Amino acid sequence: MFKTNKGFTLIELLVVIAIIGLLSSVVLASLNSARSKARDARRVADIQQLRTALELYYDSNRTYPVVSAAAVGSNLDALKTGAFIPAIPTDPTGTVSYWYAGSATTYCLGVTLENTGNLPASGNGSLCTGVTGNYKVSP
Repeated sequence: MFKTNKGFTLIELLVVIAIIGLLSSVVLASLNSARSKARDARRVADIQQLRTALELYYDSNRTYPVVSAAAVGSNLDALKTGAFIPAIPTDPTGTVSYWYAGSATTYCLGVTLENTGNLPASGNGSLCTGVTGNYKVSP
């Protein structure tokens, strides 16, 4: 009678485990990049939401909220109380501030993005000089 061994050798198992480890590290590295791009997309969407609320505010009041360059927060409470926006957006990580500067006839919103190469950026006017960030919008 011949004895046959069924199963895998230790070398075969180690090779498979090494390949799985290598593939999982590549996948995790690409997921971190995708997560930062998703956070940037959310920041841009938040700025666009604030922009829409500011335009609705202007249509109702014929003026924008007047504020020198400052972090978005209590200085745009008029948008919440006027029901132009349900809540002032906050950053996905809580570490980046949205910036706003506004006069009676113009404004500038800004935010600092993690990745700058894949998202649009715009901004003009003297108000944008006081707004920090690499993504700026103005009417």
